[in-house]
Amino acid sequence: MSSPITPLGDRIVAVREQAAEKTASGLFLPDNAKEKPVAAKVVAIGPDAKHVKVGDRILYKEYSTTELKIDTTEYLVVKEEDILGTLA
Repeated sequence: MSSPITPLGDRIVAVREQAAEKTASGLFLPDNAKEKPVAAKVVAIGPDAKHVKVGDRILYKEYSTTELKIDTTEYLVVKEEDILGTLA
């Protein structure tokens, strides 16, 4: 997936992962009961980003992102310092 956003500096553009649709026991969750995930997939990086690459799955600080909706996709813009780690 390519990004219509070109990040500057150490900014990262990512797409949030889907929230869980049902519990471990198989019960479906209504929209208002779902938690916002704090994991996302990196789709673009700025020229100064050093520790992540496109395709990485990241954990980020929940309230430190800028959210943009372009067409039907919601993008997150995150500073590299606000990334807590990568997921395997």
